[in-house]
Order: sequence, then C-alpha cells, then structure tokens
Amino acid sequence: MKGTKPQLVEAAAPVTGIPAPDWLAEDAAAEWDRVMPVLVERKILTDADLGNLESYCICIGRVRQMEAAIQEGPEPDLMLKLIRVQDKAMASARQLAAEMGLTPVSRSRPSIREDGDKDGTANPLDVS
Repeated sequence: MKGTKPQLVEAAAPVTGIPAPDWLAEDAAAEWDRVMPVLVERKILTDADLGNLESYCICIGRVRQMEAAIQEGPEPDLMLKLIRVQDKAMASARQLAAEMGLTPVSRSRPSIREDGDKDGTANPLDVS
C-alpha cells in the first residue's frame, strides 16, 4: 500500500479497557496487557477494532513461541518450518501494529484531516 496513512483520531465510542480474552495464549495475553493501556489512553480503540487487536496479540505470541522452539535447536527441517511461521507472524504483527498506531512511523505520520475539518467536507485537492 502506497501513500500517506491517515493519523489515528479519537473514536466516538472508545473502549475503556477490556481484559485479555481467556483463550489467548500466555504470550499473546501478555502483549494484550502491554498495549491495551496505550490504546485506551489514546482513545482510538472501539469494539470494532478488538478483532485486529486479538490478531495482533496472537501474532506476537506466535513470534515468541516460535523463538522459544527455535532456541531449543530442533532438527534442520523443523527449524526451517519454525522460522517460516515466525517470519509470517512477524510480518502480520507489523502490519496490524501499524494500523493501530503502535509503531513509531505510524504515530509520526501527519494527519490527512485538518483540525478544522470536523465534518469531513474539506477538499483533498485544495493546497492553499
């Protein structure tokens, strides 16, 4: 995807904090507990975003699980499979983190909407 991503704006009905689902693996739940306060503070997370947050946490948990398995020194064929799974999980986590404003780059992007554009009627071609 090319172009500038919009800056995250405060949600109309932000989530105020939800505990990690019981079914999340330990590493995934730890990531949930780590990022939930950040997202709640920014007031950008809604109920509709919880699926993305769950997916992000699962990916981070999987990265950590694969790293633990890799460090055990499995046979070469299994090692390659673990590395591939870990690489895919890292890529997915990176994408989801950027969508939720959890990366330095995604937090530093300029807003596409101007502060005065509360009704969304600004002309995107107006360069004045």
